[in-house]
Amino acid sequence: MADKTRVVVLYGGRSGEHEVSLKSAASAFRHLDRSRFEVIPVSVDKAGRWQLNDLHALDLAQTVSLPILPDAPEIRLARGPDGRGVLMPIAQGAPVEIDVVFPVMHGPLCEDGTVQGLLELADVAYVGSGVLASAVSMDKDVAKRLAAFAGIPVAPYRVLTRKEFARDRSSSLARAAEGLSLPVFVKPCNMGSSVGIHKVKTWDALGAALDDAFRYDVKVLVEQGIDAREIEVAVLEGETLFASLASELNPNAHHEFYSYEAKYLDPDGARVDLPARLDAAQMARVQSLATQVFAALECSGFARVDFFLDRKSGEFCFNEINTLPGFTSISMYPKMMEASGVPYPELLTRLVNLALDRHEQRQSLERGYVS
Repeated sequence: MADKTRVVVLYGGRSGEHEVSLKSAASAFRHLDRSRFEVIPVSVDKAGRWQLNDLHALDLAQTVSLPILPDAPEIRLARGPDGRGVLMPIAQGAPVEIDVVFPVMHGPLCEDGTVQGLLELADVAYVGSGVLASAVSMDKDVAKRLAAFAGIPVAPYRVLTRKEFARDRSSSLARAAEGLSLPVFVKPCNMGSSVGIHKVKTWDALGAALDDAFRYDVKVLVEQGIDAREIEVAVLEGETLFASLASELNPNAHHEFYSYEAKYLDPDGARVDLPARLDAAQMARVQSLATQVFAALECSGFARVDFFLDRKSGEFCFNEINTLPGFTSISMYPKMMEASGVPYPELLTRLVNLALDRHEQRQSLERGYVS
């Protein structure tokens, strides 16, 4: 039998979504096809240390979250003499050759192009979008601007920076509310999993919501609230872009919206309709919009694209895109793909193969000037 492909499952990270990553990684870790892949678990702790974890110990753990083992040796990513990626122990030990990295990480310093840039410098294949798409997709403001430029509807919003908010709070509050009506949503531009998001029902509450959002980012959106249904679509790259059946999130009445608590802490936080209760024309429309967003932001591999369906107008508008969507047991990306005929293990295999193919294509490019 040919050697197995060595797949690094990279998890943890220095973001507010560290714990979500541990849950996503546990699912991906257990569903990767061990007959095809040799799984190498590498964690990044909250201090930014990369550590090589013991595969056997993690297999025995069988926990909901993939742990970072306390005695895991610290490593660094490097290139071996033959050009392959290697994990080099900081102290002692033999280097470990790798073929591809699967970053099962979310949020800033993980999903925003930073890890992708490091992997590019190391010349290592990796799952998901590249530096450009990861960066622009993570920034809700820039993603919306690019989507709007491509003709995709977006809800009205305002942008504030922490610097201008600290310099002149009153005028910043006035500008944030200009042209918008209550309720509005306050969102850090570069966070996911609904971290730091607030639904504001009175203008008096806007300042406190911004204060909290600026704990997580230096740029914040104030977005027009819409009486809307929340619709999601999973997109998978192939010879053509494949859009899954859409799903619909219905937060339970005790949650104002699909918050972090509703997503990860409350087992009854939301009801999910999969497929979403859409007619054939609506389903086709939102699937088409999802692939348009994916293409406009130059994404690779996979992404989950989220929309609002305005109850009054019946129009869809783009909310956000996740280039490294959750992979927990309750995450919607793998569920939507499974409902659309792509089971979880097959999905992971396809994503790894896409990463290897993309890396091979990039390797064929000339690195210098050729006359």
